[in-house]
Amino acid sequence: MFSTAFLDLPPLSGAAGTVRLPGSKSISNRVLLLAALASGTTTIHDLLDSDDTRVMLDALRALGCGIAPDGATLRITGLGGKLAPSESLLPLFLGNAGTAMRPLTAALSLLGGEFELSGVPRMHERPIGDLVDALTQLGCRIDYLGNPGYPPLRIHPVPHRELALDAPIRVRGDVSSQFLTALLLALPLAAASDIVIEVVGELISKPYIEITLNLLARFGIQVRRDGWERFTIPAGSRYSSPGDIHVEADASSASYFIALGAIATGVPGKNGIRIEGVGADSIQGDIRFIDAARQMGAEIDSGPNWLEVRRGAWPLKAIDLDANHIPDAAMTLAVMALYADGPSTLRNIASWRVKETDRIDAMANELKKLGATVEAGPDFIRVHPLAQAGWRAASIHTYDDHRVAMCFSLAAFNPAGVPVRILDPHCVAKTFPDYFETLFSVAQAAEVPVICIDGPTASGKGTLAAEVARLLGYHYLDSGSLYRVTGLAMRRAGLSADTQHEAQIAALAAALPLQFTEGKVLLDGEDVSEDIRTEAAGMDASRVSTLPAVREALLGLQQRFRELPGLVADGRDMGTVIFPDASLKVFLTASAAERAERRHKQLISKGISTTLDSLRSDLEARDARDSSRSVAPLKPAQDARHLDNSRLSIEQSIDTVLNWWQKVQPFKSA
Repeated sequence: MFSTAFLDLPPLSGAAGTVRLPGSKSISNRVLLLAALASGTTTIHDLLDSDDTRVMLDALRALGCGIAPDGATLRITGLGGKLAPSESLLPLFLGNAGTAMRPLTAALSLLGGEFELSGVPRMHERPIGDLVDALTQLGCRIDYLGNPGYPPLRIHPVPHRELALDAPIRVRGDVSSQFLTALLLALPLAAASDIVIEVVGELISKPYIEITLNLLARFGIQVRRDGWERFTIPAGSRYSSPGDIHVEADASSASYFIALGAIATGVPGKNGIRIEGVGADSIQGDIRFIDAARQMGAEIDSGPNWLEVRRGAWPLKAIDLDANHIPDAAMTLAVMALYADGPSTLRNIASWRVKETDRIDAMANELKKLGATVEAGPDFIRVHPLAQAGWRAASIHTYDDHRVAMCFSLAAFNPAGVPVRILDPHCVAKTFPDYFETLFSVAQAAEVPVICIDGPTASGKGTLAAEVARLLGYHYLDSGSLYRVTGLAMRRAGLSADTQHEAQIAALAAALPLQFTEGKVLLDGEDVSEDIRTEAAGMDASRVSTLPAVREALLGLQQRFRELPGLVADGRDMGTVIFPDASLKVFLTASAAERAERRHKQLISKGISTTLDSLRSDLEARDARDSSRSVAPLKPAQDARHLDNSRLSIEQSIDTVLNWWQKVQPFKSA
């Protein structure tokens, strides 16, 4: 998961392969609450691990549910519809999770107890008044602690015998389907007799109600439905655990990869995107995004738990669609419209305005940054396609909205070859924490950006490169450790650094499962940072470096570190030999005296006795050897920027390199 301030997506040229989607947020949080209300223990498989589900789990733990993770499953021992008596107020923080705030408001109003529900500032701007009005019709006691009609809320206990359940409960259906879902999930707790819910106005997002009804049936509640206007919870309804329940992959998340298959050309040897975890027979309404994608020209095949998508018509076909039935997935269509053959219109999407942000305004604002002409109204958005010359590089503001971030990643496939910057990429943690990693696993770029930081021994290039990589969310290559790791792998394999074993050692080197993270060198997941810093490891490194086949193998290994979204590589020949086409090359240096001082402090801190004079002499001798060696001598690339950090702090050096990087990016005016 990327926690950087921004993530730069280079121009993406194609995509193909298989993705496995996380569990559905809508199903996950419904199942969690149902399991908590039910009697018995429910084992949940394939639960989504995201900000929203963690918020719900924290709340359920606070309520006294037994929650036991067990590998890829989660066991919840339910409350049996009753809370343990308590005199104290229980505060619950629910973030920006509407799928937790709305259902818990209803359930806690009927469970008994004193509760205070709050969230992030945006949650306090998302309406809940229609749900509260419906609950107060029954006699529930709920106070607004801020603006009337919005969280935060204070909930007071009311005995079920004092509730007015004889008359139908009326709730508006034209603001959010979550209000009706909340009542359907909670009212079985009080169903001594039949309870009727009547929907006032046109019910939006009907497919989400179908999910709710389907899951209620799994937990023993058979709701009778009269059209979309009247729902009856039978007298005597009681939640009972189904034992095991599997969470489908998220159909809303599938929309990005369905769109990807429709937009992107294949990559050499592969064509199309296979999506595993959800199929066309899904209980989720957003699976009907398939129909819209087909209208635009996508070719889609489906099986019980998979989809395969390929580009068909190109450019995509413009559409005019009532998107009320796919409110979340429809956002993806707004970005697909940029690749269409005419203006596309999405209608009946007023619910976008009361989501994590005002999504109609957000989509219009960010599409315009890309160069598009956009028209928007109270419940529609119309997007005009972009010609190749019309695309602009843009920094996309995500409004702390996961779907905005994921939608606009698709703009990186633009025909103009301009990059896209996603601000606050971490917001995807709400539903799909590994979204960008999943995208990069199937996408291909015409050119993956590389920053090279070369320099002499003890110049600080490793520290600088690792931190720049962290701040940009890029991969990191510590080339200086490669020969040491190769020597370690050689010794562990029982080989010796001679011509007899050269081919075997080269094969080991070419396939080293290496990762550099958090200052550690990981070999197949094992931290070998200390193992490769011994004197013996240094001797092995010197021996294997003399073998031509090993040098050639390590050249290929280093170049394979060049993966999306980008790479920062440090060494002595990164910019001259390994990545001569790098976007930014830095030659970092410092005086021998300054480098000796740094090395002296480092060794003394480890209890190693040495002198400044000897260290300085060693460094000067090594500089001379490195500069005069016949293969890849230490020297700055012709187009490298020189950075003498003798008098700079590490923070100042980092700022300098990041400023240089910003100057080669096209986002300055965005």
